[in-house]
Amino acid sequence: MTKIFGHRGSAGTHPENTMISFQQAFCDGADGIELDVQLSKDGIPVVIHDEKVDRTTDGKGLVKDFTLKELKQLNAVYKFKKLYSHAEIPTLEEVLDWAARKQTLVNIELKNSIIPYSGMEEKVLELILKYDVENLVIFSSFNHFSIARLHTLSPSIEKAVLYMEGINKPWDYTKWVGAQGIHPYIKAATPTIIQRSKENGVPVRPFTVNDEKTMLRLFKAECAGFFTDYPKRAVLIKQ
Repeated sequence: MTKIFGHRGSAGTHPENTMISFQQAFCDGADGIELDVQLSKDGIPVVIHDEKVDRTTDGKGLVKDFTLKELKQLNAVYKFKKLYSHAEIPTLEEVLDWAARKQTLVNIELKNSIIPYSGMEEKVLELILKYDVENLVIFSSFNHFSIARLHTLSPSIEKAVLYMEGINKPWDYTKWVGAQGIHPYIKAATPTIIQRSKENGVPVRPFTVNDEKTMLRLFKAECAGFFTDYPKRAVLIKQ
């Protein structure tokens, strides 16, 4: 059964990577959410996509240069100011507390390809263990060194490599890195890649799938899942 993940929540219709967006994805019937994690100046895992706060908040500068208290003072409503007056940057802890209560899947993307956040893997794992959500979490990252590190630290939690370009035999490569699945850019998720990966026991979850024809193709191929900015659209098609 193909799982629908709300990409940064319901990012097509709500402020991305906020509790407003995650709650909407859940209400829309998504199987899970996808979010991005970075570290604040004081080392707290926070949920935001860009290395800078400029695009999605009313602040300017690098996430790593703000304390959690300072990040919480920013308004993350992004391009949805007409719909919402305010939205906070959530901590990963806040999201996992909510996910544990809702028992919804959470894909945690570690954003450590550009800025090498020291100790990020340990800090995130500590929270996952605290809220007992190992069975709900999937890790992903474009930083495959980080995936390998996570495999060493916690072999039992599912992991997947993120990638944009073609990889030769990605179903083999991901296992070599220490992961179980692959999360390719949708254009790299060819029918052959999906089929061969399935034959090798490797789940494929492409990103970011927003058009209905592609959604239908993935449902028919019984792809493991996909990430979409419009989970409500995907749920309606799936029915």
